[in-house]
Amino acid sequence: MSKKYYITTPIYYPSANFHIGHCYTTIIADSIARYKRLTGYDVFFQTGTDEHGEKIEKKAKEAGVTPKEYVDKIIADAKDMWSSLGISYDYFIRTTDKNHEEAVQKIFKKLYDQGDIYKSEYKGLYCVPCESFWTESQTVDGKCPDCGRELKMVSEEAYFFRLSAYQDKLIKFYDEHPDFILPISRKNEMLNNFIKPGLEDLCVSRTSFKWGIPVTFDEKHVIYVWIDALSNYITSLGYPDENSPLYKKYWPADLHLVGKEIVRFHTIIWPCMLMALGIPLPKQVFGHGWLKIAGGKISKSLGNYKDPREYISAYGVDAVRYYALREVPFGSDGNFSEEALISRTNTDLANNLGNLVNRTISMSHKYFDGLTKNPNINESIDEDLKKEVIALKDIVETKMQELKVNEAIDEIMEVLRKCNKYIDDTTPWSLAKDETKKDRLATILYNLLESIRICAILLSPFIPTTSDKILDELNTKARSYESVSSFGSLETNLKLNEPTILFNRIETKN
Repeated sequence: MSKKYYITTPIYYPSANFHIGHCYTTIIADSIARYKRLTGYDVFFQTGTDEHGEKIEKKAKEAGVTPKEYVDKIIADAKDMWSSLGISYDYFIRTTDKNHEEAVQKIFKKLYDQGDIYKSEYKGLYCVPCESFWTESQTVDGKCPDCGRELKMVSEEAYFFRLSAYQDKLIKFYDEHPDFILPISRKNEMLNNFIKPGLEDLCVSRTSFKWGIPVTFDEKHVIYVWIDALSNYITSLGYPDENSPLYKKYWPADLHLVGKEIVRFHTIIWPCMLMALGIPLPKQVFGHGWLKIAGGKISKSLGNYKDPREYISAYGVDAVRYYALREVPFGSDGNFSEEALISRTNTDLANNLGNLVNRTISMSHKYFDGLTKNPNINESIDEDLKKEVIALKDIVETKMQELKVNEAIDEIMEVLRKCNKYIDDTTPWSLAKDETKKDRLATILYNLLESIRICAILLSPFIPTTSDKILDELNTKARSYESVSSFGSLETNLKLNEPTILFNRIETKN
């Protein structure tokens, strides 16, 4: 039986204005999903869109279209964005999907029937953009603590989920599963700021707008965003049918990857919902930081961003993916700038990786007509390089298990830097002048080509297009993960293809 891995990103509010911060979670999730597939896992990678709610209804009205027409247009753009970034999701869920809506209604009814949902009246502070309710003590200067916008006082009949009933069970679960929330700072924040002060029952229906999933037994109510949105992780698998093949195969999820601003919903509301439903909780929720500009959030109102497809068009998809993955210590906030993207592209991708591949394959064509040879005339310098390359697989695996994606990439880049130094130290161009040293020269070039092959395979989850180009230039069939466990899987007497420029150096104006 193959190993299973279910990874999700949050479902996104349909936005007509994408920025690189929107893409960050999904690029990371894609790299993790690709890595798991590479290493032999049967992966189910899910993303999607959260399409109900008051703000969608309002925007659709302003645009003179129905809410469904409004979101349909934006979803097409979202899918184009993910395609542009090479996102390899297995399932794209929309909360307007009929199967999802019907499943959410059954979940709501089940919770109501067993007494976990009850009708009362809600009066409190509400943030329309975030679709979040806040107590007075949670506000910051009377405004939404997440987005800083004005809150409005809402009073209406509503159904409530008995969140408070699960407080002790949740604390016990945290204690028994210390890695459920990572980084650990997020866990401490949830405990100290939200759970231990006392969980309040959660409003889970609304009557003040209509764009939502109707409550089947009380149709003036629509199901409020969190019961609707959070349930996507199981409705996509066929729940509430617990015998659904996908549900039986993939649940519980291995990883919910979320931005730090929604950790609260995924580590408090969602686990309590699952406890109430009597089904297993996900194995882990990781709350990553934000990509910022000049230390502040990327914002349409500030006009401090471009559509990511502009960066892709200018610098290539793998340059954008690489920057997002490499520049930010995973779990922390990081700064985005076009200048830094250019610098990373020039330094790591053009100079280190691209230059190494180009000059190694060029020398192979120049000195051996593009044929690989391995006479095995090795010296201590070769053994040192091979030792570094062979160790790389396990080092990357450890980093990826810890979700330290940026560190995994840097380990590969460090080996590539050592390959460039190996060229400088062995001076193949000097050996080529002496016919008696042809076998030594062939060995050096083989060692370089094999090191490049192994690094290209390990880079494939992060910069897949470039990885494929490198392996195509090597013309090798040795592309499996198993083939990076030892040194020497690159075929001999193999005719290499002509080298290409993988990354053009980007000139900037002073």
